[in-house]
Amino acid sequence: MAESETPLLDELEKGPWPSFVKDMKLVAEKKPATKDLLKQLERSYKDKIGHWKHGGIVGVMGYGGGVIGRYSDLPDEFPNVQSFHTMRVNHPSGWFYTTDALRKICDVWDTYGSGMTNMHGSTGDIILLGTTTENLQPCFDALSEAGFDLGGSGSALRTPSCCIGPGRCEWSCIDTLDLCNDLTQTFQNEMHRPMWPYKFKFKISGCPNDCVAAIARADLSIIGTWKDEIQIDPQAVKDYAGAGLNVQADICNQCPTNCMEWDPKSQTLKIYDEDCNRCMHCIDEMPKALRPGKERGATLLVGGKAPILEGAQLSSVIVPFMKMEPPYTELKDLIEKMWEWWDENAKMRERIGELINRFGMRKFLKEMGLQPVPQMIKTPRANPYYFWDPEDIELRQDK
Repeated sequence: MAESETPLLDELEKGPWPSFVKDMKLVAEKKPATKDLLKQLERSYKDKIGHWKHGGIVGVMGYGGGVIGRYSDLPDEFPNVQSFHTMRVNHPSGWFYTTDALRKICDVWDTYGSGMTNMHGSTGDIILLGTTTENLQPCFDALSEAGFDLGGSGSALRTPSCCIGPGRCEWSCIDTLDLCNDLTQTFQNEMHRPMWPYKFKFKISGCPNDCVAAIARADLSIIGTWKDEIQIDPQAVKDYAGAGLNVQADICNQCPTNCMEWDPKSQTLKIYDEDCNRCMHCIDEMPKALRPGKERGATLLVGGKAPILEGAQLSSVIVPFMKMEPPYTELKDLIEKMWEWWDENAKMRERIGELINRFGMRKFLKEMGLQPVPQMIKTPRANPYYFWDPEDIELRQDK
């Protein structure tokens, strides 16, 4: 039997779990680029170093983003991955596809690329892995004919993404699908032509369960919520208790703000909604008895990101409640004001959350024209000092 060319990678095919190596070998049977990719990856495992390098910016006509240039630093040894560029394709809101649309993407990529895809990248896009410089433009043209566009990359607006929302989820408090599509269409220039200090991401979740992890990953997190009282079906609450649910232990005691009270004698549940922080635990545990309130909108948070210049950050509340109805004018006006301030003040590769940390949330809120509210505060201040702005002192003196 012939000796394997990739003994280290072969180890990853062993065991009970699916292996990307097995899938790559299937593709490599008809794609020389993927065959060389396997060999280079084996070499990387042996050398304990990645063999990719930056080799200049590549793209398609009229766009500054959407293509990530990738070149091998061993082109003589692995000529079929001398250039192995990635294309990001804008996904539909909520990742809804028809089989016909998926076949079109696969046919285009089979013609112009390596045949390998990533469905989906962490940014949400359809990731097409590996094509040559000369194939970029014809591949883009074919994708356009099939009804697809490139997403964002580089120092640009990254492709907005959202949860499945009202398409399949009963908890969605906003139409995530429409909002995501609207923002994508409105800010095409910001997506396709990088012009900022660094990247900016929208992620939209229909309810506080935050199924797209917007709070951890988005510069602007849009989270569906409600303003009024949680809807309660008293009989359904009794049914849960009768079926064996320990309402006190499993619901009330798990509430992070202790805003719930259970009377085991009358089997009634009282919620002090003014103390509720919309964690969704009680609703998730008793979906037939509890529902989000009827006055619905979204909470806006800013500053979530993975570690680059600074460490990882979770986003912070800046607008506790905003109505989310087309054409979303109030939201778009705030977004453009945020971008202008960030673009004028940020250092290179500084996300807006890092800029807010550097200048202070107080400065950011003032520039945005937003009033501080209790929902923005995680814990009370630990010192008694307050520093007045000069203009505030002048106003007090005038009075």
